[in-house]
Amino acid sequence: MFEGLNSLVDVGGSTGTVGKAIANAFPHLECTVFDLPQTVAGLQDTGNLKYVGGNMFEQVPPADAVLLKWVLCDWIDDECLKILNQCRKAVSGGKEGGKVIIIDLVLTKNEKVDDEASNSIGTQLLLDMATMSLVGGNQRQEEEWAKLFSASDFSDYKIVPVLGMRSFIEVYP
Repeated sequence: MFEGLNSLVDVGGSTGTVGKAIANAFPHLECTVFDLPQTVAGLQDTGNLKYVGGNMFEQVPPADAVLLKWVLCDWIDDECLKILNQCRKAVSGGKEGGKVIIIDLVLTKNEKVDDEASNSIGTQLLLDMATMSLVGGNQRQEEEWAKLFSASDFSDYKIVPVLGMRSFIEVYP
């Protein structure tokens, strides 16, 4: 996933738990944790990890890749489009190979469920209801993700199911 990358921005990265882990595992990768100014205020840059404050709806720092971990599920589609548009601008930068990496839930359609996966349907629905009622966002099926990516002018995407119900989604400008 990080092959060929020289820089990564963890958007909504809070105090940098994931950013630190990536920076430590891939010392060649320049990692930036990007969150609200008050969230990253006072956090110290170290080695290949730095902290930048800003607003993901207005601008995302340029990088080879942008990471969105459990970010888009918190927002309605219109807000997700604004975030994705800023991410596309950040990774496009006039060169090939940029991508957005999303770690999030991809809801399973009922007709695609086998016996093993049927146990997770209830959990998926509960998470979707909690997300809608607590933060106003929602969980999405693959078709809903695809609509967001297309509306944000991304050319392609790949979903890799991992970590239980979570998936890695790579999106390409």
